[in-house]
Amino acid sequence: MSKIGVHSFVWSAGSTKDELERTLERSHELGFKLVEFSYLDPKQVDVNWLASRIRQLGLDVAVSMGLPTEGDISSEDGSVVANGEAILDRAVALVRDLGGTKLAGILSSSHGKQERALSRKGWDKSVSTLSKVANRAKAAGVTLNLEIVNRFESNMLNTAAQGLAYIKDTGASNVFLHLDTFHMNIEEADVGLAIRNAADKIGYVHIGESHRGYLGTGNIDFAAIFDALIAIGWDDYVTFESFSTTIVDKDLSLKTAIWRNLWEDNAALAKHARAYIVLGLETAKRKAELVKAAHLPMAC
Repeated sequence: MSKIGVHSFVWSAGSTKDELERTLERSHELGFKLVEFSYLDPKQVDVNWLASRIRQLGLDVAVSMGLPTEGDISSEDGSVVANGEAILDRAVALVRDLGGTKLAGILSSSHGKQERALSRKGWDKSVSTLSKVANRAKAAGVTLNLEIVNRFESNMLNTAAQGLAYIKDTGASNVFLHLDTFHMNIEEADVGLAIRNAADKIGYVHIGESHRGYLGTGNIDFAAIFDALIAIGWDDYVTFESFSTTIVDKDLSLKTAIWRNLWEDNAALAKHARAYIVLGLETAKRKAELVKAAHLPMAC
């Protein structure tokens, strides 16, 4: 399996032409097949140029985002919901224009710690609004991948099971789960079982360590996760995500509470991550083959 992606914030949180070029070149040079961009503003980025460079380097692209408070589609304020719907539509258009097919992230509600529980009315408003966006996204060839995040970043979708219920309510065929090992490690009873249970509704996968740094240096059981991905026949992208105070985004770094400097050499980090994921998946595949192999005695 060689479909391994990397989050752009491993390289830079900026969106100047030079920063975007450096992100693409470094990702390509290190063997990643997809680059995920967050919070790209089409008004500040030459989208046609970026799409052209992505094609020239033979890369795939995904876009992730989190809805702002003023664009929360689970809000009881109609103007806030309308703003969120417009934000999602613009994000879908950006994915399409960049030549991608995946919009991921916290798309069902605002990103950030909430001070009250979600109401049923809020759930229903979010579902109905996202369903409309999904219909338009389908025509653009874009899937909506709902990131399941921890309780401190959303009060709506904290487990894969909740995400499955939400998808069922939308009735949309192009809405999937965006699973992230960092968040699953906090909220799921068993990460491997959650992956197996959600198998046919997973659209995107983030691999990140418990402290957001080097893979294998935290407390996540990645062997079980790789085993589960192989077991469900996952053949789509696995994207490495890591954050450090070395690279700061004024919005995302605050919302995700990135207070520690977990790495400085991003090239070393990225090389290690790709090798770790490749080896992890290959090992899981070989384990699965051994379990299925009979190894009968040879005939004499």
